[in-house]
Amino acid sequence: MRSLPGAPAPAAIAGILESRAFGLLARILLTFVFWTSGLAKLLDFSASAAVMEGFGLSPGWAVNLATLVLQLGASLLIILNRAVWPAALALAVFTLLTIPVAHPFWAREGEEAFRDLTVALEHVSVIGGLALAAILSRRSGRF
Repeated sequence: MRSLPGAPAPAAIAGILESRAFGLLARILLTFVFWTSGLAKLLDFSASAAVMEGFGLSPGWAVNLATLVLQLGASLLIILNRAVWPAALALAVFTLLTIPVAHPFWAREGEEAFRDLTVALEHVSVIGGLALAAILSRRSGRF
């Protein structure tokens, strides 16, 4: 395992970082927000479709269906370490697009603006995590 100069990983940590189980756990955790959201959209389809309509996205049922298929399908690909870069790219673009649709902090005031800004910043961090997953998958030869 390669380490940054001056920061070698102890053997126990290196073993964890190189284990397949830890890689799987990391991919499950990275995609947790997407596959749980996709399952929620599937389990309460009508309510989720209404939420989509509330964001001005219509027909709500079609947007909900496309969203849940994307969230579940791309999450599964990343978890299985298959076609990671297209799946990560799709989720990253989706995540970026949710900011102006669902979290337009610039159009809000007070506490609501702060909440939406916080969510938008978290979305940017998730996009970074998805990029790292794609990089690591490519380096391992699984892309």
